[in-house]
Amino acid sequence: MPTRARDRLLDTAERLFYAEGIRAVGVERILAESGVGRASLYRHFPGKDDLVLAVLRRRDAEWRQWLADAVDASGAGPAGRPLAVFDALAERFARADFRGCAFINTIVEAADPDSPAHRVADEHKRAVTAYLEELLVSAGHPDRELAEQFTLLVDGALVTALRERSPRAAARARGIAAALLTA
Repeated sequence: MPTRARDRLLDTAERLFYAEGIRAVGVERILAESGVGRASLYRHFPGKDDLVLAVLRRRDAEWRQWLADAVDASGAGPAGRPLAVFDALAERFARADFRGCAFINTIVEAADPDSPAHRVADEHKRAVTAYLEELLVSAGHPDRELAEQFTLLVDGALVTALRERSPRAAARARGIAAALLTA
């Protein structure tokens, strides 16, 4: 069972890593802002890398659940559910604390594809592609390549929304996705 100290460490680290980057945030800052002592940190996480992995795994589960819930809440039928992904992203992009994709950011920071953080980020992207493939199959589009194209649109929209500081990228990606579905 997770402890309150562990949860505070994860919450603080996630907030700081997402806002400022993994490398930019040191353990001292996480300890200071979480109010957790060093001994407690090391009781839960042998090192910063272990904390990073725990943050990424938790964020993966929460983000993918958020996306599935948002698509479900859209009320779209099977044919419209793949496009509902982009509507959900538009809402996310409009948030004041939007800083892009934590997993794309991690892949950039942990450029070594063999690093554990890079691998967890890659697993997240593969899981999102699998979810998109499920939506597309249910909508009558059983083509793995189409799911990979949708992933490319999602990732492009994430980066573009961060660059432009606007949710418009989601609408543009949705338009391209709709064209792909009718092609």
